[in-house]
Amino acid sequence: MALEMHTFARDLLRWYGRRSRNLPWRKNRDPYRVWISEVMLQQTRIETVIPYYRRFLRRFPSLRLLSRSPLEDVLKAWEGLGYYARARNLHRAAKRIVEEHGGRFPEAHDDWASLPGIGAYTAAAISSIVLGEPVPAVDGNVRRVVSRLLNVARLGDRPLLSFLDSVLSERRPGDFNQAMMELGQRVCVARTPRCGECPVRRHCGALEAGTVSRVPARLPRKRIPHFEIAIGVCRKGSRVLVSRRKEEGLLGGLWEFPGGKIRTGETPEQAVAREFAEEVGLRIGVGEKLLTVPHRYSHFSVNLHTYDCRHVSGRAQAIDSAEVRWVRPADLWKLAFPAANKKILQTLKEQLWRKT
Repeated sequence: MALEMHTFARDLLRWYGRRSRNLPWRKNRDPYRVWISEVMLQQTRIETVIPYYRRFLRRFPSLRLLSRSPLEDVLKAWEGLGYYARARNLHRAAKRIVEEHGGRFPEAHDDWASLPGIGAYTAAAISSIVLGEPVPAVDGNVRRVVSRLLNVARLGDRPLLSFLDSVLSERRPGDFNQAMMELGQRVCVARTPRCGECPVRRHCGALEAGTVSRVPARLPRKRIPHFEIAIGVCRKGSRVLVSRRKEEGLLGGLWEFPGGKIRTGETPEQAVAREFAEEVGLRIGVGEKLLTVPHRYSHFSVNLHTYDCRHVSGRAQAIDSAEVRWVRPADLWKLAFPAANKKILQTLKEQLWRKT
């Protein structure tokens, strides 16, 4: 293996040069475009990211425009991509770069890592691609590739980084990091690796030992919690009530229809009425059930039981949210909603508001 180390990067980069995908963020090494792409690619598939990336750059073609734009506009452009903390951190980082550094992008790995939303992997990816810093970028794909190369079922960080430091191309570190990630995404995949197509198979310890299917060791799946949620589409005249979540936490900054978890011994209708009183200070009448939306997040799943409601008394207040607003139905589409609420909006458009 020691002798093969010297040819590993050559084999990998030769394959990357011939077979790498033509992705829009690879057209140049503009730090703004690379940064946007790397943040979007956190925990999201490339195929999903591409159309969002293109639309986002049309809406925010420059760092300064992004920094000057309201967060609500940024979240609207991000709508549907998920993991909204990425968008909030992107906006915060843009403001910091402009306000504290005069619009100059970081010029070293550690400076990138100091920005909101930039972890070790993203900082390494950006600095190696944009600045040519020889820093290995480690994501789940890279860890899996190295585990198989070394034939180690449970690979620790120290041997992982030691291996990458020994093979990383100092001349082309950005291409090397992208090649390792692409190898894991397209060839050395988790369940059905395409070993016959692998450009570095002669270096692979797991392939030689016949243990590819068992390396790396798979962790048992954790059972995710499930919650029953009751929410209300509350009407007052020709408008409906929406609330905006506080910026910190899950789905921060997004708009939603008020509601919450159904407590033990409580009916969904009772839960809706209680949540409206506690969250926005309103007494409401709960009408017919509109639909139930099942939705899964990364760490839990929900059923959103959605009810047609009407305002009875009280003035809407942002008791447990950042803002509340009475909105005309046609204007709801201008606001940034979580994916599950978008399903509700479509049903409302087709059923409820068509009748009124």
